[in-house]
Amino acid sequence: MHSGKRFGAREFAMWTRRSIYVLAVLAAIPTVLYHFGLTFVSFPWQPIAIMGTAVAFIVGFKNNASYSRLWEARQIYGSIINNSRSFGYILRDSLSAKDHDKVKEMFSRHYAWLTALRFQLREPRAWENMNTVQFDEYSKKYDIPERLSKLDEELKLYLSESELHYILSKKNRATQLMAAQSKELSEAYAKGEINDFQWTQINQQLVKFTDDQGKAERIKNFPYPRNFSSITTYLLLLFIVFVPFGLLKEFDKLGEGTLLEGFTIWFNIPFSLLVTWCFHTLDSVGEASVNPFEGSPNDVPITQISRTIEIDMRDMLDEHNLPLPISPKNNIVL
Repeated sequence: MHSGKRFGAREFAMWTRRSIYVLAVLAAIPTVLYHFGLTFVSFPWQPIAIMGTAVAFIVGFKNNASYSRLWEARQIYGSIINNSRSFGYILRDSLSAKDHDKVKEMFSRHYAWLTALRFQLREPRAWENMNTVQFDEYSKKYDIPERLSKLDEELKLYLSESELHYILSKKNRATQLMAAQSKELSEAYAKGEINDFQWTQINQQLVKFTDDQGKAERIKNFPYPRNFSSITTYLLLLFIVFVPFGLLKEFDKLGEGTLLEGFTIWFNIPFSLLVTWCFHTLDSVGEASVNPFEGSPNDVPITQISRTIEIDMRDMLDEHNLPLPISPKNNIVL
């Protein structure tokens, strides 16, 4: 997540510079041909304007869908924050007087669940963008914690050796950690350490965590539909190619009867570049937000949120030497 006031103009220009180079070349080719007498390359601008309207609608639809996916992901982790705090104090107040060590063990297992979940959500998918040159270059400005460490090393901090080996043998580690919480809770209930009401309350929190995990996995494992994504790409490409051809006559007429006659045709290059850059960049912005867990600057900061939850829950147990909060690097926090 970008935590600054805005992306800087220079930062934005660097992020889009490759597309600027390509768009400038695409605008220059028909302009040069027209200048040297090949005036037949000019197209009527009206059909291109109609195409631009269609492209604007479909790019806007994609950006709206991308924002919806991003906002839903943030709501999911907002729910995890609230449910974790509720889980912490309900469990502490229900069981701490009878078995304080079990409370600490279940708290630690919850930190492990947060860790396993964020590692699973950071796993790359074929449709994600972090492996493209544009996004990979920008990612060098900040660190993706899940790529700097390994899951087993992180889980060692929270789990016993035997439980660690058991969890690592499973495919969906987060699910199995929540199942272990349920088992521990059932054993406490069977021993009479918690009553019916307390068991129900704590169990409801575990169900909520499972629900939140499933919602996050749905966004992670289901991409923005490929049919919508593909038609947006193709229509945008056609529009970008045709715009410089459609503006040739308009800019050529602009200088008629003036000292600039014959020279205004060159205005086609910067103005075509500006128009196509706007459409292409809008599409790129939507693409940058469509996968909210991949580790881009526009994603939900699940690592920071997980650390905040751990600090809050450790504080509930009056622990000292709390872990430090995660600070932004170059205004980026993940």
